Amino acid sequence: MAQIEVKVPQLSESVAEATLLSWHKKVGEHVSRDENMIDIETDKVVLELPAPSEGVIVQLLKADGATVVAGEVIAIIDTEASAQTSPIAVKAVPSAAPNAPIEAPAAATAAAPSGSKGDVAMPAAAKILADNNMSASDATGTGRDGRVTKGDALAAVANKPAAAPAAAAAPAPKLQQVAAPVANLGDRPEERVPMSRLRARIAERLLQSQQTNAILTTFNEVNMKPVMDLRAKYKDKFEKEHGVKLGFMSFFVKAAVAALKRYPILNASVDGNDIVYHGYFDIGIAVGSPRGLVVPILRNADQMSIADIEKKIGEFGQKAKEGKLTLEDLTGGTFSISNGGTFGSMMSTPIINPPQSAILGVHATKDRAVVENGEIVIRPMNYLAMSYDHRIIDGREAVLGLVAMKDALEDPSRLLLDL
Repeated sequence: MAQIEVKVPQLSESVAEATLLSWHKKVGEHVSRDENMIDIETDKVVLELPAPSEGVIVQLLKADGATVVAGEVIAIIDTEASAQTSPIAVKAVPSAAPNAPIEAPAAATAAAPSGSKGDVAMPAAAKILADNNMSASDATGTGRDGRVTKGDALAAVANKPAAAPAAAAAPAPKLQQVAAPVANLGDRPEERVPMSRLRARIAERLLQSQQTNAILTTFNEVNMKPVMDLRAKYKDKFEKEHGVKLGFMSFFVKAAVAALKRYPILNASVDGNDIVYHGYFDIGIAVGSPRGLVVPILRNADQMSIADIEKKIGEFGQKAKEGKLTLEDLTGGTFSISNGGTFGSMMSTPIINPPQSAILGVHATKDRAVVENGEIVIRPMNYLAMSYDHRIIDGREAVLGLVAMKDALEDPSRLLLDL
């Protein structure tokens, strides 16, 4: 028997441990090389763990919900076995013991008489029995050497109430219990759900930001009509030429970069008693995902075209939806943009993403009555909010920086001419 250990991959330097979410394979099942075996959640991303080799899973050392570290062995694969020829009995692990192993007992060495109760089950049969909290001894094996076949398992399950009433009364054990009611209050139930590792990390970082930064927010309003007119004029040609839709976020990114170049302190960060001025512009784009808020990074955004920005933002959105953002996607950043307008937000005070010192909040664009040249007119207006760390950024730079963003958006030609 040639066995290979399946280990937790190397995590980033800032990630000490991770959580096993859910096994996609069970003991006794065949796995192909590079096939995803389990999803591993860190406080930043969800990683897929591919099988290092083809074979049959003979042991799972950690159950769903277990906490693991880089390099830890969590499963064993037999590269010489096959799911069709190697009968394996599955033993489930209750949710109370996520770190306990799920083992596959060795195949019986002595053949059981035909028609007697088998001691071993074929993989499909083993799965059916395990799902119903039964073992191979609960079924009559009619297969070769008395092995329990799928038909035997189905027959045993069908006769379960009469053959094993006690087992029928007990629910099948689960590897992980996601949510558990904590109080029975009639029509006012409560449920206690543990935070995911990402949600706990988000809570920690936001609290840290509030406690360590002297956060202040400045506001301004921007007339989006020039950008909207430009977009309406060229969106079809743009999509045909670049294969991506022309949105609004690329304009906000370009406007932010223009302001950061003019006021470098907005792109700086605090390190102890030092101010670190960054000579590059890595813009974080806040993206909502099923797991929570993530902030992938547009690296060297000043060197990216509007088409490049739109393509990258679209890629980030899809990867966030599928849970495929990598640690590299989320590492770094010198300034962030949060677009609550996609959800209908009219105004907010965004929280700085440490160790950055400023963040731009973008909101919903709505037609509003404004005064131009002494007359009341209707314009599509957007309220911008920029939160900044008052420890290093004075109000003057913050206000002027936001005004620079406003001016760039109200005259998009400035972005093309670098004015």
